[in-house]
Amino acid sequence: MLRTVTATYGSRDTLRNVVDDILGVGIEREKVFVDDEAMLVKVMIPSDTEPEVLEILGRHNPLSLH
Repeated sequence: MLRTVTATYGSRDTLRNVVDDILGVGIEREKVFVDDEAMLVKVMIPSDTEPEVLEILGRHNPLSLH
């Protein structure tokens, strides 16, 4: 089952770094949505990779994570 996790950041540079890290662990590009205007990243993840993705999102100091 897939879950969507959303994180908001304070800069576009951080958004790019987050996406690079997420893609680097093997998450498919089609499962990652970036909104440069709202400065957020949404990732559709299966429950077995959720802890790893949450760790990646959290290490970039999100303004919000849900």
